[in-house]
Amino acid sequence: MREATQHRVERKTLHRRPFSIARILLFSTTLAAASLHAQNIDPAARQLSHDIFRQLIEIDTTDSVGSVTAAAEAMRQRLLDAGFPAANLVLAGPNERKQNLVARYRSAPGATLKPILIICHLDVVEAPQAEWATNPFQFVEKDGYFYGRGTQDMKDSDAILVTNFIRLKREGFIPNRDIILALTADEEGGKSNGVDWLLQHRPDLVSAEATINPDSGGIDSEKGRLVVMGVEATEKLYGDFEVSAKNPGGHSSLPTRDNAIYHVTDALSRLETYQFPFELNAVTRAYFEMLATLSTGQQAADMRAILKNPPDSRAIARLSETPRFNAILRTTCVATMLSAGQATNALPQFARANVNCRILPGYTQEQIRQQLIKVFDDPAVTVQYKDNAGNLLDRGTDRVSPVPPPLRPDIFGPLNKVVAEMHPGLPILPEMETGASDSVYTIAAGMPSYGINGVAIDVDDVRAHGRDERVRISSFDSGVDFYYRFLRALTTN
Repeated sequence: MREATQHRVERKTLHRRPFSIARILLFSTTLAAASLHAQNIDPAARQLSHDIFRQLIEIDTTDSVGSVTAAAEAMRQRLLDAGFPAANLVLAGPNERKQNLVARYRSAPGATLKPILIICHLDVVEAPQAEWATNPFQFVEKDGYFYGRGTQDMKDSDAILVTNFIRLKREGFIPNRDIILALTADEEGGKSNGVDWLLQHRPDLVSAEATINPDSGGIDSEKGRLVVMGVEATEKLYGDFEVSAKNPGGHSSLPTRDNAIYHVTDALSRLETYQFPFELNAVTRAYFEMLATLSTGQQAADMRAILKNPPDSRAIARLSETPRFNAILRTTCVATMLSAGQATNALPQFARANVNCRILPGYTQEQIRQQLIKVFDDPAVTVQYKDNAGNLLDRGTDRVSPVPPPLRPDIFGPLNKVVAEMHPGLPILPEMETGASDSVYTIAAGMPSYGINGVAIDVDDVRAHGRDERVRISSFDSGVDFYYRFLRALTTN
């Protein structure tokens, strides 16, 4: 995630939807009851959630021209109006456009349990108006959906959490531990990631026992029918690399094979046909073990076959044909941006491409940079690591994805209870996110972090970061109900 405006436009694509479910059993009797509903959301709460959702969508929070601060201030005012003390609603950040809101829902005096932190980013990916059928920064209700930039990623969750803070406050609910909600900047782009900034500069505001991140995980559905709930247990490591070549150039009437564009495009062609090695870890192994029980035919057989020792190479190849499975089975790198040349009638003096990698746990960005150099096998091509601020470095970091945290009973007990109440028979599937999220910061800070989201998205309608982003209204309402129940169950003795 953390896509900078120009060079990180693909980071979170599909990260909430890590597998194809076209052949999963959709007709089992246990799953027949798993459908969208929101039994506990009264009309007033429903209206409040829609109003807050509308307000957030219509505040432009893009890195280029938007303001996260405007959205943070609007949510702070909502919470003030609901009776939260000003001292528990802190705006903090590096500059006037990137203020994060940290809201603390206080427990009873004398409570001994450490807080639970919930992280939700307010910023959104750029949305070119010309590519949309609607205005991306206008909240449009049409054909049973809400349209607008951020409806899937992730202003739906922002609105859901603020709504339920207000709802619980109005009901007089007192949790058994503090609940901290951090609404943050620069997850999608920019130089001031809010979670990272808070942990470095205001750790007193966000220190907690564990972290819940609604930006990952989620319920997969098909035409509104719920199939499985994924919970993020680990994630890939993100890495951008610039692949470049330079040349003295010259007149275009004197072409030569020693052309900067050719060097870079040849390198990208080698990358297109290259596959990183197959590898399973504890989380992905458990994932395929469970998913095999929900699948049928060749797909189920292939899942079981890759779990054997040694794994079946033909099964690996067949599963790898599905992009989402492929992303779980190995590190992936893909070209996302390309630029070259200085004039239409001159040989190019430069060519550069951005290669975006999602790296399996256990491997560093520098190890992948070195592997790319081997794959390209061209001394005329330079491979540099690109950091979060867009700086080019001759060495990648030695950071690796953290070890998956244990599945804590104080988190998963309430989760299992709520899912059983709302969606009887719906499987809960721990997964490795194929993208990356702000959980990387909280896990590194020593807080076990879990991706939990109650909004269902159809697997063939994932529009996060894309045009005409939308969420089904009934799915959003069910998500409001889910987090209302989950917050209560999470913080009740």
